[in-house]
Amino acid sequence: MAKELSHIDESGKASMVDVSSKKASVRTAVASGKVVFPSDVFEKLASQDFLGHKGSIIQTAVIAGIQAVKKTAELIPLCHQLNLSKIQIDITPIDNALQIVCKVKCNEQTGVEMEALTGVSVSALTIYDMCKALSHDIKISEVQLEQKTGGKNDFNR
Repeated sequence: MAKELSHIDESGKASMVDVSSKKASVRTAVASGKVVFPSDVFEKLASQDFLGHKGSIIQTAVIAGIQAVKKTAELIPLCHQLNLSKIQIDITPIDNALQIVCKVKCNEQTGVEMEALTGVSVSALTIYDMCKALSHDIKISEVQLEQKTGGKNDFNR
């Protein structure tokens, strides 16, 4: 059976999904992504404990990501406003990269996949912004949903 796009109505117009008949349940989502640096840039950042002239690169990116998760409905036009119960962003140095993992949780009628993906994306953009003076050859990559629970279907990469 072919799936349909949920945000397009019968006449082909963009439409917010009506979730009013759904029961609220615990929903979680985990997304991840990487910011990959040239090796010399990564070595310099690591030797400085990822502290730059603007402050802690990692902590600034965590705070920016948390802010972004809270503002997802303002950024993505057809997302619902959600009462979030948990946001956790972890940023870990690995092989010339910073690995970002964003976990979001709520008890709502719709899921938090877009919130988790937004948290990763804005954290990555913040890292890029704080490091671009060292190189423009920094890559944001592999932003993806890793897991979601709650609702009709669970997902696990």
